[in-house]
Amino acid sequence: MYAGAAVAVDLFGHATPAGVAWLRCLGAAVVLLAWRRPGRAAWRGRRLLLAVVFGVVTAGMNVLFYEAIARLPLGTAVAMEFAGPVVVAALGSRTLRDVLALVLVAAGVVAIADVRIGGSFWGVLFALGAAAAWAGYILLGKRVAVGGDGLDSLAIGFLAGTVVLSPLALGTGPVWSSPRLLLWGIGVGVLSTVVPYALDQVVLRRLGQARFATLLALLPVTAGVMGFALLGQVPSVAEAVGTLAVVAGVALRGR
Repeated sequence: MYAGAAVAVDLFGHATPAGVAWLRCLGAAVVLLAWRRPGRAAWRGRRLLLAVVFGVVTAGMNVLFYEAIARLPLGTAVAMEFAGPVVVAALGSRTLRDVLALVLVAAGVVAIADVRIGGSFWGVLFALGAAAAWAGYILLGKRVAVGGDGLDSLAIGFLAGTVVLSPLALGTGPVWSSPRLLLWGIGVGVLSTVVPYALDQVVLRRLGQARFATLLALLPVTAGVMGFALLGQVPSVAEAVGTLAVVAGVALRGR
């Protein structure tokens, strides 16, 4: 996922962040539809409606996330975005340990936001918006996973997201004149959407929402490593401590 995000950052010099997010959605839709070829049942009734809502919410999450990483380091944005899964994990909180876990996570997010809010207020807002959308992705993704063939619905959802967000294609102009850039845009869709989201459907079919959200604690660490290795983004002490607090809190929640 975050190898694809690192490629997306390189594309920001040729297209707007929202435009790159739309290219990601388009690439994912093309690949998933060619792979899955959803049958008639997937295009009817509540199953279709759920797939469309899921796809639009997920595409919106990606747009907000790309706008965030255009303004914030990758690891910082992901750590803040992680507030969404934490809320989902917290829905079943009943014990003192759960409360302590949430305090750790909240403190971590505040520490990260405090570091960056002076330099990029909009980056922080976009990251928190992506967090809210990520919570929606988990809740809707669970229903998609158990409501039929989740991968077929995933393909239809990204087609819907591509259509609904098509005005964002105006920010992709230079990409269409370069086969290399267009290939990178499709590659972002495969790396950051097709592979991880298809795996999410497999996991969500077997686990509850809270357990799934807890496992996502691995992602801020992965993002930080990718941001350092591929983009040369070295976290500050406060950012590193905040990220570790987020991960520790979710790990405590799911112990």
